[in-house]
Amino acid sequence: WFRVVQLGSAAAYSLGHGTNDAQKTMGIIAALLYASIWRTQQADFATGKVEFPFWIVLVCHLAIALGTMAGGWRIVKTMGMKITKLRPYDGACAELAAATSLFTSASLGIPVSTTHTITGAIVGVGSVHRMSAVRWGVARQVVWAWVLTIPCSGIVAAIVYWLLALVR
Repeated sequence: WFRVVQLGSAAAYSLGHGTNDAQKTMGIIAALLYASIWRTQQADFATGKVEFPFWIVLVCHLAIALGTMAGGWRIVKTMGMKITKLRPYDGACAELAAATSLFTSASLGIPVSTTHTITGAIVGVGSVHRMSAVRWGVARQVVWAWVLTIPCSGIVAAIVYWLLALVR
């Protein structure tokens, strides 16, 4: 029975993922476009509204879909198999909890990480059974990856910038 429920919970989580993460990407692209070519073309300075083309939405959704298809399987494998053992009802509960968090945060306009929400839900489901059901070493590695992502991204961006500046 929960295998069928899990199809619905997975669909809800996927919709929450697109609702949340795509919005953050669109915001960055929209800000860059506004700062460059669309500022004078699409802005109504009297009302303070700026309209952007719909292709931004489509490109962001396509990028998330391709990224999930290309590398998302590693995250799914870690979340679904390595942190704790998930049975169909565990997965349905975790996905519904994460989807609820994502829809709530999206409706309030609060950007959150979908990976953080599903990880918290999976750790919560595992710890409900017993604390030793969660592989805390794997959870610790996931948290360290989150902590190191931003500074490492900044370092890579700086290196690329300096390399491109040398070429120019």
